[in-house]
Amino acid sequence: MPSLPARGVEFLRRQARAQSLRWRLWAPVALGGGCAVYFALKAEPPAWPLLTLTVLTSAGWLAAKRSRLDRIWTLPLMLLACFALGLAVTKLRADAVTAPIAPAMDAPTVVEGWVVDVDSPGAAGPRVVIAPVRIRGLAPEDTPVRLRATVRGAAPEPGQAVRLFAILNPPPAPASPGAYDFGRTAFFQGMGGVAFGLGEARPAYLPPPPWTLRAEMAINGLRFDLAKRIVERQGPRAGGVAAAMTTGHEAWLDPDEVQVMRDSGLAHILSISGLHMAVVGGFAFFLVRLLVAAWPWLALRVPGKKVAAGAGLLAVATYLVISGAPPPAERAAITASIAFIAILLDRQAITMHALAVAAFVVLLLQPEAIVTPGFQMSFAATAALVALVEAWPVRPREISTPWPILMVQRGGVWIGGAILASLVAGAATGPFAMQHFNRTAMYGLAANLATAPVSDFLIMPALAIGALLEPLGLGAPFLWLAAQGIGLMLAIGAWTAALPGAVRTVASAPDVALPVAFLGVLFCCLWRGPLRWLGLPFAAAVMLWPRGPAPDLWIGDGGTNAAWVQAEEAVVARPGVRQFAVDVWSRRRGLTPIDRQEEGWTCTRFSCAPSTPAAGPLALWWGKRAPSAEQMEALCRAAPVVSVRAPVPALPASCEGRLVLDGVDYARGGAVELWREGPAAANRWRAVWSAQVRGDRPWSRFGDPDLSDSGG
Repeated sequence: MPSLPARGVEFLRRQARAQSLRWRLWAPVALGGGCAVYFALKAEPPAWPLLTLTVLTSAGWLAAKRSRLDRIWTLPLMLLACFALGLAVTKLRADAVTAPIAPAMDAPTVVEGWVVDVDSPGAAGPRVVIAPVRIRGLAPEDTPVRLRATVRGAAPEPGQAVRLFAILNPPPAPASPGAYDFGRTAFFQGMGGVAFGLGEARPAYLPPPPWTLRAEMAINGLRFDLAKRIVERQGPRAGGVAAAMTTGHEAWLDPDEVQVMRDSGLAHILSISGLHMAVVGGFAFFLVRLLVAAWPWLALRVPGKKVAAGAGLLAVATYLVISGAPPPAERAAITASIAFIAILLDRQAITMHALAVAAFVVLLLQPEAIVTPGFQMSFAATAALVALVEAWPVRPREISTPWPILMVQRGGVWIGGAILASLVAGAATGPFAMQHFNRTAMYGLAANLATAPVSDFLIMPALAIGALLEPLGLGAPFLWLAAQGIGLMLAIGAWTAALPGAVRTVASAPDVALPVAFLGVLFCCLWRGPLRWLGLPFAAAVMLWPRGPAPDLWIGDGGTNAAWVQAEEAVVARPGVRQFAVDVWSRRRGLTPIDRQEEGWTCTRFSCAPSTPAAGPLALWWGKRAPSAEQMEALCRAAPVVSVRAPVPALPASCEGRLVLDGVDYARGGAVELWREGPAAANRWRAVWSAQVRGDRPWSRFGDPDLSDSGG
């Protein structure tokens, strides 16, 4: 009988042999690793070393394969080549999309351009995407390709030429160090700035746009017209949801309904992504296959499955155009298209290898997707579901079973499969929801189980047919059916969100925890055999990783608002100002925001300062002009930390020993988090700035930050 070590070695050999056809599944993982490392760099690398590394590693891998070396050599070389390729393609992609970024202008300016599309509304009003033709104060070569503008009154429609008197700024920096970076997302979308209209948009007289822009505006105009017709048919409540699910336009969504959908775990239904593409493509596939099979003459002459796959491809492409082709929809369309192409090539559609090909293609085309929550959650959930399908036992086909028993058996299998699929998908996406959104819908599983049949078999098919027939005036019955389903879905969401403890806030783990969790999830999915469960504790890294102490003080970008920690709560200095940034920071730190008390504070039009040390640690000046010497002296006497929005030319003697941050610091560093170090009397603070976390990258409006770690 072999010894225990010998049996262990033999077990490991069997496990390694079981992966013989699955090692290649790790190629997109290595490619994504290279993409992620590029974004983790603090300085922009030159292209030539990355391209050289890619060529050398690829040549080494090909040489090893040609020499028929063992897999113990070829596998690491393949992974290294894919990793280098990820670095190179991300750098090339960043260079390809580089475009002018608007500067922060001191005074309002005039923007003239074409309305490309209607964007989702913000807290200040409707928003549109503009292709600027002229911006007063900017040379043509410095004019951004696209702007996102908040407008007063009704939003102009795609294709209109507008003139806007607005405040122009670059895309906003993260609300706090390490938070979501809209500037990076805007950079890869060609969005070079944000404008805030000070009046209504007026018509402008501009030269004809290029044909590519005309085509884009024409398509977006048709999409917006379809969205308006859907809202008119269904009413603003159901129609707003239907328009978002069909065309991607969120202009009619009720913010309260959106919050209910978030709290119930159903908000993913509003964003066009993999679920929508799968339902639309799958519905077209099964409908066409059924029609072909129902016509015997045609069924004998054409391959029905391949014809249906072609119809599925056409449906996915059509839906991609109607949705406006946002990046998540593009990724979902690529994944669905590869599944249908596999059917056309007589391959199995839903396999881990097909998913790996889809991930590889997506990362080659959109390497920036690796740092987006949508890509991470979508592919983690899909990989988990495919792994579940692979592990699902194949039941023998029943013979002569009475139909009542057969219905009960199959119904039980369907219900059990639906519950297990929701559990598996929720577990796979949980780490990303915790890290990125800092909230967990505690009853999301129940809400999704209850709404899945409604959304998959009623809402989405009815919307697909209704949207196709609505331009002919025949979509009313199908849109009515979809509205009934949407009403039921919203009712389920509202009931779920109203349950006690429906939402739990979770502080973000250290940055390293999410890649560890991602690799753990992938190991559980890609490895075949019992050793896959070794990845489970790594998959739970975001949940298990210890959180560091929350900062004592946060000051937002520009120094216009601040908050400090008090008994697990975030006390907000200026309630209602930059509320989105306050919410993002407090959620990331697992804190509950509360308003500052009026008592114990001395406030003017441009400042607030504590009257007693117990009231708060910060004196805040948000006026655009610097305070006078007397005002500055009063601020320094009031608090150990003084924040001034404007640059301060000179500090009075009372500021000795105080930490003073002014407009120069915020222009270089953005938002800041401060930790008190040592006794309060020493007034020593450790600072972490957004610019330090972002680094000196093409999408950063800051240069190389030269900010010390502490001050006093």
